[in-house]
Amino acid sequence: MTPFWQLWIKATCLTLGLLGLILAGGAIDTTAGPARFYFQLIGGSEQLDLNPHMQVTLGVLGGVCIGWSITFFATFQAAHELQGEAAAKVWRLTLIGLTAWYVIDSTLSVVTGFWSNAVVNTLFFASLVYPIIRAGVLKPA
Repeated sequence: MTPFWQLWIKATCLTLGLLGLILAGGAIDTTAGPARFYFQLIGGSEQLDLNPHMQVTLGVLGGVCIGWSITFFATFQAAHELQGEAAAKVWRLTLIGLTAWYVIDSTLSVVTGFWSNAVVNTLFFASLVYPIIRAGVLKPA
């Protein structure tokens, strides 16, 4: 994988981690401003109702996003260090996992009326999948 795509994936992982911080901040009234702004951007003019159920959901989602960002970063670093079939297997399994998440999360987002989340999912999915496919790392070297 070229240095450009490595940097691209690192930037995507960092962006996901920052989104996680924003979402986690929504769990606490005093730090909810960025979460309110984010949901205004993707959800339109509706005010984010930070009731206790939404706060715990944002806290959990924030933690998951931060954990994902670190896990993806570690996976990509490890896959880059591997050679041949071992590396290709890690890349393929990562692609399968990303695709499973994308299909389930985006389908349910659309079905429940939150299509804007499917748009964000598509951007994130493409930002990780495109470099994996483009770099040719799915085939053993």
